[in-house]
Amino acid sequence: MQKGHFSKEFIQKIAATEPQWMRKKRLEAYALYESLPMPHTTEDDVWRRTVDIRTQDYWRRTRRHLRGFALEKYHPSAATNGEALGLSGLQPPSTSEETAGALVQVDGQCQHASLSTALERKGVYFAHLHTALREREELLRSYFMTRAVTLETALKSGNIALHNKFDALHGAFWQGGYLLHVPKGLRVEVPLHVHIKMSEAQQADLSHTLIIAEAGSQVTILEDNLSTDDTTSGFHSGAVEIFAGQNATVTYVQVQHWNRHTWNFASHRAIVDRDAQLCWVTAAFGGRLSKVNQAVVLEGTGCNAKMLGLSFTDARQHLDVSTAQEHVSPHTSSDLLYRTVLKDRSQTAWGGNIYVYPEANHTDAYQKNDNLVLSERAHTDTLPGLEIKAHEVRCTHGATAGKIDAEQVFYLMSRGIPYAQAERLIVDGFFEPVMERIPLESVQEELRKLVTQKLA
Repeated sequence: MQKGHFSKEFIQKIAATEPQWMRKKRLEAYALYESLPMPHTTEDDVWRRTVDIRTQDYWRRTRRHLRGFALEKYHPSAATNGEALGLSGLQPPSTSEETAGALVQVDGQCQHASLSTALERKGVYFAHLHTALREREELLRSYFMTRAVTLETALKSGNIALHNKFDALHGAFWQGGYLLHVPKGLRVEVPLHVHIKMSEAQQADLSHTLIIAEAGSQVTILEDNLSTDDTTSGFHSGAVEIFAGQNATVTYVQVQHWNRHTWNFASHRAIVDRDAQLCWVTAAFGGRLSKVNQAVVLEGTGCNAKMLGLSFTDARQHLDVSTAQEHVSPHTSSDLLYRTVLKDRSQTAWGGNIYVYPEANHTDAYQKNDNLVLSERAHTDTLPGLEIKAHEVRCTHGATAGKIDAEQVFYLMSRGIPYAQAERLIVDGFFEPVMERIPLESVQEELRKLVTQKLA
């Protein structure tokens, strides 16, 4: 049974109607998946803070693999062609003035996909990834899990399917996700919405997001990852690939609120071309244990990337995020701001690196990670880093971690504000520097609601 879930035979089944190059790509990833061990929390530096939150002793805890996780418990979708399962009760969002397009996926299967007629006529393509593989095969062949080398430089982030055992598993068994392709010069003024959901117990979600914005285009994507049941155990092994063409403007917002029984592993990467602008917002509220690798490659001269992140952990949640800002060309800039609030016995870790390649003179890069700890037993690790191989650069970083200022609480309570409300005001103020930089008010409001739920 264990072998039947993630086996070569299962690949042959799901790839039966796929083109030869995709089957080959899956089998190559599977060979790597078979050869790689599970990440070890002491032997692998990238994973050494991804610790088991249920073991009391720290040193004992860090000498283990991912204790409590058993891959054989989870199964990918039984359907293999991306067709809808026809779940009852699901109300798909309509395409309206507030939504240029919408896609709903449940347990790897597309339940609804729509795009405004005007955008469709202008050449925008927005579809479930299995559908896209049939209708846009050459486009996927050019972009899907490629670009390990750029401008004759081996990227630190490497191939998105080759980081670790979970990435190789995703490359071999991916199911679901979507392709968004915006043609050259087209500006999509209204956001597109995506809802990726898990509903069944022991479900494995292996979604792949692929966004291609050609030269001079503009687009905004709002993506929700969520569980429809608070009690079912789940497993997510996903990937995100974003390609921002020359002078393109891309805003991508991903809000993750899996339930507290979901194991979440993902690798995300964006490649930004000459004079392009990327605003990437990541919000994490859910999951039992999450390990996310996020990289932005500033490939073209004059491009800019903003990486905004906020997270709120509670109970015994564990969140581990590794980020990379890779400056390949000169006159590029990047700005990262991640803020995290922790309470109860939750744990977080953030490790961020700025890489400046030899040709990337006149780089301007900054990264900042701030953490607010609300309880005695919560714990956070933060580790910024720089690797600079160019001469004329400006690269800075910072990190903070601390408790709520008792004087602030005293001041608010002296004005008649109860402690719980005072704590909320302080938390809201802590997140505000991130919130105010998010370009969409609707996203700000959704995130504020999720923060309020956490505090409750």
